[in-house]
Amino acid sequence: MSDKKDKVQIALVSCGSEYAGVQKELENAASSLNAELVYPEMEVSSLDTIGMEFGLEVASPDLKLMMARAKAVVEGVAKVDGVFVTSCFRCAEAAIVRNEVRRYIFENSGLPVISYSFTERTTAATLLTRLEALTTIARSKHLLAREHQVGITAGIDSGSTTTKAVVMKDDEIIGEGWVPTIKVLESADEALNQALEQAGMKREDLQAIGTTGYGRFLIGEHFNADLMQEEITVNSKGAVYLADRQQGSATVIDIGGMDNKAISVQDGIPGMFTMGGICAGASGRFLEMTSKRLGVEITELGDLAVKGMGKNVEMNSYCIVFGIQSLVNSLAKGSIPEDVAAAACHSVVEQIFEQQLQEVEVKEPLILVGGSSLIAGVPKALGELLKIDVLVPPHSQLIGAVGAALLASGYVKG
Repeated sequence: MSDKKDKVQIALVSCGSEYAGVQKELENAASSLNAELVYPEMEVSSLDTIGMEFGLEVASPDLKLMMARAKAVVEGVAKVDGVFVTSCFRCAEAAIVRNEVRRYIFENSGLPVISYSFTERTTAATLLTRLEALTTIARSKHLLAREHQVGITAGIDSGSTTTKAVVMKDDEIIGEGWVPTIKVLESADEALNQALEQAGMKREDLQAIGTTGYGRFLIGEHFNADLMQEEITVNSKGAVYLADRQQGSATVIDIGGMDNKAISVQDGIPGMFTMGGICAGASGRFLEMTSKRLGVEITELGDLAVKGMGKNVEMNSYCIVFGIQSLVNSLAKGSIPEDVAAAACHSVVEQIFEQQLQEVEVKEPLILVGGSSLIAGVPKALGELLKIDVLVPPHSQLIGAVGAALLASGYVKG
C-alpha cells in the first residue's frame, strides 16, 4: 500500500451525499483504489456571495456549499487530482447547480470530473468503475496518451451480455471473437480462442493481455493480464482510436447491453464522463426485448427502424417496463412494426440525451459505439435528435477489446 501522499486525492463536491445513504459506499470504493475523498475548505463568508458569482441564487445552503467548494477547487485551495460531483437528480435546483458546477470546474481547472446522482443508491461495486476511471486518468495519462498499438497483444472485454476479444499486431486487428457472456471465464476463453484461431496465433505468441468490462478482475487473474482497467477510459480510447480522432475533442456515446456511457474526450483522454442511467430503457437490453416482441432478429431491428416513422408511436422513454408496455399497446392499436422499431430506437437515444448528455460537454465528432451502434436505427435517431452527424467507426462493437489491446501494448517489452 502506498503512503498517504501517494493516494489520488478526489474532491467530493456534493450537496449532501453524507445524508443520502451512499457515503460509506463512496468511501469504500475510494479506499479500494488507494484514493482519498477530500472536502475542499473555503471561507464561510463566501457562502453569502457565491450565488451571485455563479449567477445562481439558490435557497438551499447545501447547494451554496457545493458551489463554494467548486470555487475552492478551481482556485487551487484544494490540491486534488479529480472531482466527483454529486447531487440528487430529483431536485430540479440541485440538477441545475450540479450541471453548472461540473462545467465550471472542468473548464477552469482541466481536472477530470464525473457527475453522479446519489439517488441511484449505487453500491460500491458499481461506484468503483466511476472512481477507478478518475484515478486512472490521474495516475496513467502517459498510458492513455498512447496512439499506436505495437507488438502482438490481446484485449478482452467481459461485458454484461457479451464477451469480446481481439488480437492485434502493429495497429491491425488480426483476429476477433464475440460470444454471449454466460459463465464469465468460459466465455472469455471461448472469445479469445476465436480471436487467436482467426489470427493464426497461440496464447504463447501474445506479448501482453489487457482486460476490461464487468468481469475484468476475474478474467484478468485467469489470464495473468498485464492490464485490468475499467471501461470508461478503455472504451473511450478504443472509440477515438478506431474513429481516427485521437487528437482534438470528441464525444463518445457507448450503448452497452445493460448500461450506457457518455464521455467527453480531449486528445484521447477522458475529461467529463457519466455512466449508467436510471433505467435499462436506455440500453441494448430494451432493443433486444423490442426485437423479440416484433419477431425479428436484433440484427434486423435497425433496418426495420430506418423504414419507420417513430413519431407515429407514443412510447415511454424513461422506463424499460413502461416502454415495453407502450410497445405492446401500440401494436394492439395497429401500429406497423417499422414505426414501433423506429420509436424504440428514438426512445433509447432520448433517454441517453435526458440522463447522460446533460452531464458532459457534447463536442463533435459524436462517436457512437457498442453493440447497439450496429442497429442502424440508433445512430439515425441520435443524429436526428441532436441535429449533428453521428460517426460509427469500423469494429464499433469491439471498442473495449481494442482499447484494452492498445493500452496493453504499453507493457510490451522492447
